[in-house]
Amino acid sequence: MNAAAELFYTESHEWIRIEGEKAYWGITDYAQEHLGDIVFVELPEADIDIEAGDRLAVIESVKAVSDVYTPLSGTIILVNEDLETSPELLNEDPYENYIAVIAFSDISEKEKLMSVSQYEAFCQEEDKK
Repeated sequence: MNAAAELFYTESHEWIRIEGEKAYWGITDYAQEHLGDIVFVELPEADIDIEAGDRLAVIESVKAVSDVYTPLSGTIILVNEDLETSPELLNEDPYENYIAVIAFSDISEKEKLMSVSQYEAFCQEEDKK
């Protein structure tokens, strides 16, 4: 499993990368490994207001269908439309191929997210179950 130090993570295996007033959002390497080959991504709509924890996307793989939740509140300002025709990009590089970009409304929500070391420990515990 790969995880990047500059990202923040959720227990449902999403990540965010904060750049200025916006946050890139996607699924983790751990998530894509456990899903297997991704064959479809239902993307959120742009220009909608969201709350942290909202289900905003669905990923279908050869193994399962999985909901994807937003880690921050705000507004979706950009959606990665490349995933509509090439959902496998999430398998190839889940940290480069984000799902959407959020103009977040409350940066303090990131305090509820995990650092890379916390996330790696969390995944180790998940694998023991």
